[in-house]
Amino acid sequence: MTVEPTEVRPAIEALIGRAEAALAEATRDTMAADAKRLAAVLDMPVEALGEAWGAVMHLHAVSDTPALREAVRRTQPLVTSFYARLASDERLYALLARIEREGSASLGAAGRRALSNSLRSFRLAGAELAAADKARFVLLQQRLGELSREFSNHELDATDAFVHWATADDLEGVPPDALARMKAAARDAGRPDMFKVTLQQPCLVPVLQYARNRGLREALYRANVTRASESGPAQRDNGPVIAEIMALRQERAALLGMASHAEVSLETKMAESPAEVAAFLRDLSRRSRGRALAELDELSAWARDHLALERLEPWDLAYATEALRQARYRYSDQDVQRHFRLDEVMAGLFDLARCLFDVSFHVESTPAWHPDVRSYRVERHGELLGRFFLDPYARVGKRAGAWMNGAQPRWRRPDGSLRTALAYLVTNFAAPADATPARLRHADVVTLFHEFGHGLHFLLCEEDTLGVSGLSGVEWDAVELPSQLMENFAWQWPVLEQITRDPETGEHLPRALFDQMIAARNFQGGLGLLRQVELALFDLRLHAEPSRAGQAQAVLDEVRTEVAVVRSPAFNRFQNTFSHVFAGGYAAGYYSYLWAEVLASDAWDVFEQAGGVDATVGRRYLDSILARGGSRPMAESFEAFRGRRPTVDALLRQRGLLAQPA
Repeated sequence: MTVEPTEVRPAIEALIGRAEAALAEATRDTMAADAKRLAAVLDMPVEALGEAWGAVMHLHAVSDTPALREAVRRTQPLVTSFYARLASDERLYALLARIEREGSASLGAAGRRALSNSLRSFRLAGAELAAADKARFVLLQQRLGELSREFSNHELDATDAFVHWATADDLEGVPPDALARMKAAARDAGRPDMFKVTLQQPCLVPVLQYARNRGLREALYRANVTRASESGPAQRDNGPVIAEIMALRQERAALLGMASHAEVSLETKMAESPAEVAAFLRDLSRRSRGRALAELDELSAWARDHLALERLEPWDLAYATEALRQARYRYSDQDVQRHFRLDEVMAGLFDLARCLFDVSFHVESTPAWHPDVRSYRVERHGELLGRFFLDPYARVGKRAGAWMNGAQPRWRRPDGSLRTALAYLVTNFAAPADATPARLRHADVVTLFHEFGHGLHFLLCEEDTLGVSGLSGVEWDAVELPSQLMENFAWQWPVLEQITRDPETGEHLPRALFDQMIAARNFQGGLGLLRQVELALFDLRLHAEPSRAGQAQAVLDEVRTEVAVVRSPAFNRFQNTFSHVFAGGYAAGYYSYLWAEVLASDAWDVFEQAGGVDATVGRRYLDSILARGGSRPMAESFEAFRGRRPTVDALLRQRGLLAQPA
């Protein structure tokens, strides 16, 4: 899949024109209150625009170039403006309301829920506003889209701009595979006598974890936490971007008659109020704080006694943590990593899905945006369910992190034909060096299982009504349930035994090593949970307290004082690269990871009681949750699977904060 940057704006303009014409036809006075007739007129051109623009933005995230970035900059305002007008068109809103009153009986449950969701979306998009306020709302949407893009660009540019040239002595302690990648990067850059150290995760993480050179660790830590801040070039500073984003989000909320953006955000979530979310987060903080303090005291004492670190600084944490973990559990990431090859992990994932959900995966030779990208088709008994692309490796011009992008949900078109699902699975693993097979850390394996869980939710949905197929209509604080549940399989012996193989001996992961991994699974679990609470509470408070909209650093400092036991230095500007909140869909919703973990942990108990990989439980989970998409509230889907409402106990047990039942 390739897109010529010069073709982006003309192609998108043409598609917008067709969608505008369809909207005009759909909102004529003669249009009957008939959902099928409306879909026949409007859905095809609007979906065509969405597919095309989605492909452009996907390439912008995974294969950015100056020309493509400029094409996106020039075209995005047109797209944002059209969707804002579409979502607030009072004639279309009135027609949908008429259909709900007069013609919804024939739609079926999924169609009625999709219609109800659409009406809610119209209200949240300003459909009920007066003309002047509606015009302002459209401008706000357009500017927020631009700011989101700017935030991502600044983060990417700041990451790619940093280079530290190191010697072999500087990198003493860093694992050989990471050194090989840095040496290869230096050769490619014309510096064969050096090692190229960057802020890409496959480089940054092993340096912070293993480099004995404390000065190097500090330099990389500082560079990483000051990316896109006032410490660098002004044109890449995300501080002013955050301030404007927050001001505009609050203005948008006020136009809708709501007290804060947090209230707007929760309209589409399971949680009912910011106060409920805050209480949930503070309860988790209370339950984990004692454990976290004890873990930090232990780490500090061990680092002092064994590493000669009298004062544990932030750039020492990953190094000391890894050293203590190795000393206690007698294995390193490198001991584990040599057993995980990407090809075999993917084969094991496919076999797991076959056992649980009766589906098969087949390699396709489909042109993609990079030679490393793989393409697969998903089938059940010969029937095509969907396709997905896997883009596994980090590289320059690719946004950091890991995500699943549901490019095209399953859809029964107005003419009766079926569009099967299409998804992108994106990770940033270390690319293989010197023609050796790609090796994954176990943390990478967990990440892959997580994103694959999102992919299964999207690809195995059996609903084909727009608005409730795939992840559409799924409450945002429940959307992580399938991904987090899937992570648990990455800790099951039958699964890991199958997907691991020593490249020299052909033997699988030793059981003794697996047992050590299980023993270490909740190592520093209190600190890890508190860190997630810290991020979620910062996000919530920033969006729930309108008077603090321009005070991101002050709010983060207050949250850290309340929650954190590890103190961040004053120069830390984590929020300037917090893309989930300022360039993604998690604004006032980062708590969703923890909220959904409650659901996932409780659901996992059913699998665990059945022994893990159990086809009967898998089919019930598929029928109750994955296949339903957003066709009903997740609370109903969860109860259909679990037989009751969720409780937090399973999460606390899995994180080692609550004793296992006798």
